[in-house]
Amino acid sequence: MIRSKQRSARRHGWRKTVHRRRPLALGLVGISVVITAFVFRDGSAEPAPVDSARTPPRTSRSTFSGSPAAAPPRPAGSVRIAAVGDIVMGSLPDDLPPDDGASFFDPVEDLLAGDVVLGNLEGTLTDGGSSKCDDNDSPHCFAFHVPPSYSHWLRKAGFTVLNVANNHIDDFGAQGRRETFAALRSAHLPYTGRLGQITVQRVNGLRVAVIGFAPDRGANDLTNVPAAQRLTARAAKMADIVIVTMHAGAEGSDRTHVEPGTEYFLGEDRGDCYRFSRAVIDAGADLVVGSGPHVMRGMEFYKGRLIAYSLGNFSGYKVLGLGGTLSTSGVLRVTLRADGTYVSGRLHPTRIVEPGTPEPGGDGIDLVAGVSEEDFGSHAARISSDGAIRQP
Repeated sequence: MIRSKQRSARRHGWRKTVHRRRPLALGLVGISVVITAFVFRDGSAEPAPVDSARTPPRTSRSTFSGSPAAAPPRPAGSVRIAAVGDIVMGSLPDDLPPDDGASFFDPVEDLLAGDVVLGNLEGTLTDGGSSKCDDNDSPHCFAFHVPPSYSHWLRKAGFTVLNVANNHIDDFGAQGRRETFAALRSAHLPYTGRLGQITVQRVNGLRVAVIGFAPDRGANDLTNVPAAQRLTARAAKMADIVIVTMHAGAEGSDRTHVEPGTEYFLGEDRGDCYRFSRAVIDAGADLVVGSGPHVMRGMEFYKGRLIAYSLGNFSGYKVLGLGGTLSTSGVLRVTLRADGTYVSGRLHPTRIVEPGTPEPGGDGIDLVAGVSEEDFGSHAARISSDGAIRQP
């Protein structure tokens, strides 16, 4: 029975350890940032009204709503975006990286370069609160936390915004959330993904909105597609470029393909990734970046906009299962024009090596190129051997 549980845990990307009733843990320089939401103490958010005097509506290509109002000429320029998947930096109280995480991202820091650098924070930055697993004997319960000070290593690595719309932001309850958001604010590192939250970053005179979605309490709900479209359309009126990140899809080493329809994991609705991604592009999104399955998935273009369905695990220090697809990852780098149209992109392969740190290399290009063609056919992103991404 124990052996069976261990196999199940590894298959879904988690390393099973001897259970000692302690939780496992997870793992803008000079840029003006505006959080366009009222964020309350518990981290929930309520949309702020659009100030059209400060933020003129952009000329929208969206077919979601009616004809857009006349807008001033759009600014020129472009935005460079870098994105990664799930970030796990260690496990309190014992399994933390050497030098307390200061050099954790050094091997891949050169890849984390861009005007917007986005990742999914898979867990909490807290040393307080009560673990959700304290009274849960399930082998599938995992509660992740690292010290709040680690927010500064994330900022040092180059991240400009982190997604917190996922199934681990509540691992240590309201106190864990509060400490996580406070830690990110102390590092001047914005986050996105709370209910109604749109996070806007100014880049080269442009406004870039980032919205996080997940099928989890307190997050923008990706299973409610009409609501997701409304929030995306609102962001498209506030900003020049809209990036949507989703934490969605079934988990496991064999989940590299995007399944048609709704995906489930342990009985939980993990969303219809295909429908959601296309719907938010219809509503005004210019780039969709996914995480959640703990493996990389394919990429496609829809209406000229890139969808990267999952970028896999970016790091997993002594927490995530390693080997094969679970260790295969990458940094997606994309350049978009001021109107959101695609200029260029490249997938830089990375891998997780024992005991769970990221480094350049691995089979990410071959994996993503193959499943892209299998899953999306004529819509698939064309990915060359050097990682360059072209429209079909």
